[in-house]
Amino acid sequence: MASAPPQANRPLSPHLSIYRWYMTSAMSIFHRLTGIGLFFGTVLLVWWLAAAAAGPDAFATANAVLGSWPGLVVLFGFTWALVHHMLGGIRHLIWDFGIGMDAPARDRLAAATLAGSVVITPVLWAIGLAVR
Repeated sequence: MASAPPQANRPLSPHLSIYRWYMTSAMSIFHRLTGIGLFFGTVLLVWWLAAAAAGPDAFATANAVLGSWPGLVVLFGFTWALVHHMLGGIRHLIWDFGIGMDAPARDRLAAATLAGSVVITPVLWAIGLAVR
């Protein structure tokens, strides 16, 4: 019977308690999470459109659910996810042209993605409520 090979003297993977978070890695995680959120928000959009096609009673029900406080919170989150995901895509497009690849510029772009989504989302809602 062959003996097991000796263990290599390599360090273990970094544990989460000692891992240093970077703005770009956090924004990458948020980009993935907002993509998942957009999937579920799109399901709500399809439900709303199907209710509109189904008739006035179904449409009134969908509007009542989405117009309630919990529905508005979900729609606000969907809007934020949409804006954040879009800005993350623009950030990656900028990187595709080779712009902003040094560490300070990467961090500034990542911070701008977060700040932009936090500012643009309420502005969009304010415009939507003013038009309403």
